[in-house]
Amino acid sequence: MAKKTDKVIEPIDADFDKVVKKMVKTAAHKLFKNNHLAEKSAPQIAASKQMPLDLGIEVQKDVNGIEMGVLENGIPYLTQRGLSRITGITRAVIQQITKEWEEHYADEILGKDRISFLKEYLFSKGFNESKLHIETVQNGSVHYAYPDVVCMAFLEYYAFESKQGEAATALENYRRFAAYGLRKFIYEALDYTPSDSWKFFHDRVSLLKDAVPTGYFSVFHEIPGMVVDLITAGLTVNEKTVPDISVGQHWARHWKADDLANDFGDRVPYAHNYPSYYSQATSNPQDANAYPDAALPEFRRWFKTEYLLTKFPTYLLTKASVLPGGKAEAIKIASMYQSKQLAGPKKKPS
Repeated sequence: MAKKTDKVIEPIDADFDKVVKKMVKTAAHKLFKNNHLAEKSAPQIAASKQMPLDLGIEVQKDVNGIEMGVLENGIPYLTQRGLSRITGITRAVIQQITKEWEEHYADEILGKDRISFLKEYLFSKGFNESKLHIETVQNGSVHYAYPDVVCMAFLEYYAFESKQGEAATALENYRRFAAYGLRKFIYEALDYTPSDSWKFFHDRVSLLKDAVPTGYFSVFHEIPGMVVDLITAGLTVNEKTVPDISVGQHWARHWKADDLANDFGDRVPYAHNYPSYYSQATSNPQDANAYPDAALPEFRRWFKTEYLLTKFPTYLLTKASVLPGGKAEAIKIASMYQSKQLAGPKKKPS
């Protein structure tokens, strides 16, 4: 569920230096105090049709007239109104560029027109999405979030390349954000600290340390390598992206389909508890199954040769919206295991 935008979500282990906080808030005030380009009551301009992502807004606020926020996956953004304010162009122009990007996304970069400029800039930064904004639903309303990298592309174009709009505004803001970093500015202006995926993982490991009966294993304790790969790749591993649920469901189906209880003995229930700050903790303890240690070789074979190669890619695609690199990043992570499987053992030189 998306969170209300008028409430800052208290981050885990937040510990901002007071001096930095004060500096950033002061900078935010000075940066825009003389800018009168804000559209006070203009309605949100409709974007082209896009299926809203199941991705909520962690925090969104108006900071001295600039609408900014952070999505649940940690991506900082400006709203269409906020992007208009810092670039000095109207929201209608931003909407037009957004539409042009989608219509010409597959075209080659041919010249110095604005879409070619944006393509060259964004592709070089690893942004390869077919839409310039991320569409989410907040309290029943559609919101268009322009990621920080997209905002910097707009700023650079209108500061140095275009004669449209107020170039002085774009240039001034570009210089300030280029030196300080737009991502850092948004995080600190909103008092936001990215959630620590390692904390989510470690806290679960600690809580489940002695939960499983002797002679049995749990799925969670057998997949740390995959969790580490996900965290390293940038996936926000938290209560909404718990990978062991996917593994556990597929393994349970495999267990029943192949009647493995006949080979290794029955599985047994155990009390599975989530850390208190997980949303699942409201129904602790959870019913879970532990499997006989004798089945460990079969689980590891199935996990490496079946789950990682055929089930894991599908799981990752369902989480693409919370990966900083989107669908392309999901495919990249999944291909790591495919490559290992195809490579096989190295042949000895003859």
